[in-house]
Amino acid sequence: MAAQQAKAAPTGRQVAAEALVRVERQGAYSTLALDGALRQSGLDSRDAGFATALFYLTLERRITLDHCIAAFCPHKLSPAVRAILQTALAQLLYMDQVPASAAVSQAVALCRSMGQHRSAGLVNAVLRSFIRAGSRIPPIEGNDAERLAIETSCNPELAAALMDWYGPDTARAILQTALGRAPVFLRVNRLKNTDGALLERLSAEGIEAEQGPISGCVMVRSGDAAATSAYDEGLFFVQDLSSQQAALTLAPQPGERILDLCAAPGGKSFALAIEMGDTGEVLSCDIHPHRVGLIASGAERLGLKTVRAVQQDGLIYNPELGLFDRVLCDLPCSGIGVIRRKPELKYNPPESFAQLPDLQFRLLSTAARYVKPGGRLLYTTCTLNPGENEDVAARFLAANPHFVPDNCMRGQSLCTLLPTDREGGDGFFIAAMKRKGERPDESVRP
Repeated sequence: MAAQQAKAAPTGRQVAAEALVRVERQGAYSTLALDGALRQSGLDSRDAGFATALFYLTLERRITLDHCIAAFCPHKLSPAVRAILQTALAQLLYMDQVPASAAVSQAVALCRSMGQHRSAGLVNAVLRSFIRAGSRIPPIEGNDAERLAIETSCNPELAAALMDWYGPDTARAILQTALGRAPVFLRVNRLKNTDGALLERLSAEGIEAEQGPISGCVMVRSGDAAATSAYDEGLFFVQDLSSQQAALTLAPQPGERILDLCAAPGGKSFALAIEMGDTGEVLSCDIHPHRVGLIASGAERLGLKTVRAVQQDGLIYNPELGLFDRVLCDLPCSGIGVIRRKPELKYNPPESFAQLPDLQFRLLSTAARYVKPGGRLLYTTCTLNPGENEDVAARFLAANPHFVPDNCMRGQSLCTLLPTDREGGDGFFIAAMKRKGERPDESVRP
């Protein structure tokens, strides 16, 4: 009879643990792993919210939690048992509202529901030993980078690299800022409403928000703005502050032709089109058809007529696209500036993105061929690695004398926005360049 009984519905803890296993085993993106697990779970909104909070908390504290496990358990663990211990320790260390007894008992129950029956006693013993020791992070040994890595849950090599690039104090601040949820910023669709009107509308729909640090920007304090009718009506789109600033640095003028080379999901293209009063043309490219569809649907929701989404490989020059007044290259990167949004990225060692600068240089060189004489080229990334930022820009300028540095922000041609800046945006790099000459056939060397 037991075999005929329906399988018990998963709990929020089980959904979080199983999504963590998928991230570890399959290298799945955190958002995709969790979204898939939640869709299949049937959890109500409250339990889904708990699963989400526990999943991201555990993921962003993984190295710290593994340090705790190693202090009380010398055995090799399966990914499932490790995820069960990690989620339980995350509750004991960081979720004050969860009673210790519940964290332990539910972890033991998880061993059974996730097919890890033989490990139930081990999990119980490890957690009770941790509680008897005061539920504190055990002493940390090692050099400065190793200690910082465990304290902030980061790959030791990445911690060392950040210390080398920005100094120990700024590196610590960057990694500490990466712990916790990222702020939510909105870009106002000023073709349909004003900053003040949007704030009033959001308030009426139960969203607590305030004016952001720059014009046309709103910061959400609480509530899901994307679940409102204001969102459905295209009154705004979600875009981080630093991303907004990067797009606006291109300084588009009404009626111009703009190329956004790697545009998906389209936020910068939308910001540029709105800035031009939906005049001229914004050509938004991506290599993947489904991502081109995301751009097109976003532009339609916002009512933007000038944004045209097309499938185009950024490495292949297409002369049929013509020349543009301004070209934006927001290129693939290691994402160190957005690790609070994608915490799995901070576990990658620096050598894992060693090939990116060459790809970025090739993409930038192709994009430059679309710039009109006298036109502007903007190179941006969401990483804090100088090898992907300043070094790529310098390499491009050295190889292409028809381009010269141009002011972008703070009176400089190069600007790094840190996530520790008081405005609260993501880490971002911006480099502005201008094409000299009068003839469109002047060479740009790859």
